[in-house]
Amino acid sequence: MPVLRDFFIALSENQFLNSAAQKYGLKMGAQSVVAGTNIPEVIQSMKELNAQGISCTVDNLGEFVYEKSEATKAKERILEVIEAIHENDVDAHISLKPSQLGLDIDYDFCYDNLMEIVGKAHEYKIHVNFDMENYDRLQPSFDLLDTISQVYDNVGTVIQAYFFNAQENIEKYKNYRLRIVKGAYKEPAEVAYQDKNDIDLNFIELIEYHLLHGKFTSIATHDHNVINHVKQFVKDHNIPNDKFEFQMLYGFRKEMQLELAKEGYNFCTYVPFGNDWYGYFMRRLAERPQNLNLVTKQVFTKKTNTVLGVAAAAFVLGRLTKKSR
Repeated sequence: MPVLRDFFIALSENQFLNSAAQKYGLKMGAQSVVAGTNIPEVIQSMKELNAQGISCTVDNLGEFVYEKSEATKAKERILEVIEAIHENDVDAHISLKPSQLGLDIDYDFCYDNLMEIVGKAHEYKIHVNFDMENYDRLQPSFDLLDTISQVYDNVGTVIQAYFFNAQENIEKYKNYRLRIVKGAYKEPAEVAYQDKNDIDLNFIELIEYHLLHGKFTSIATHDHNVINHVKQFVKDHNIPNDKFEFQMLYGFRKEMQLELAKEGYNFCTYVPFGNDWYGYFMRRLAERPQNLNLVTKQVFTKKTNTVLGVAAAAFVLGRLTKKSR
């Protein structure tokens, strides 16, 4: 469903709708996919998951960071999360986006922010994952990882299966803890697969490669077919459970999350928090539009439908206008 995917990606990049979502906040029902708006709330959510045998990776949500003051504020909040994880003895690690910490403003400024965060996390033996974003930010993010990992060993990153160079990167970073995903941005055909079947095939190949050769593999998927494939693959190749984990998003397929944890697999829930949830959620729908069925009744109120309906009409009209030219 490429049109639907394009639609949700376009929504994720709309700053007006992002601002509107922040205004309404969790009143729109986003509490089903966001674990709170502040640190005490997200800590409580993670404690509840821990009690069910599930570990967490926590993301302080943030989009459209173009001022140093905004990046500094994000850094300070992530440092507060690290302190809270330590003080509350929560089984959790950090996921962050370099762009939120100043990558689009100044590389050295972003580097300094990341070094402070990773250093504090290292002090408490907390892992930090560099989430990957769109292609323009890909190499700078890898460069940051390369430099910081020369000082600290508590860092890892994400490999996106839709990129042509994903196999090259997974081989380069096989000694890192890696999260493997399909990818959630709209990328040009020059750098990324466009066909779903090609992406799915590469996704499986990357997972298998890192399970066999890598340090630790986080398999980020809601697809039960992929999960069943991995279960059989690790059994056939005698890969111990402590070499990998399954990951899903907070609020999605809750029963399957609990089931996998009860079966004895390492399971980690990706836990976002904060008011700036909109872009994150739209990309999740773009990544796998079937996710819409999992949360529609909980998330999309009449107000949301009105906003999205107008956006959808504008988006479709724009596509039709382009085709008619």
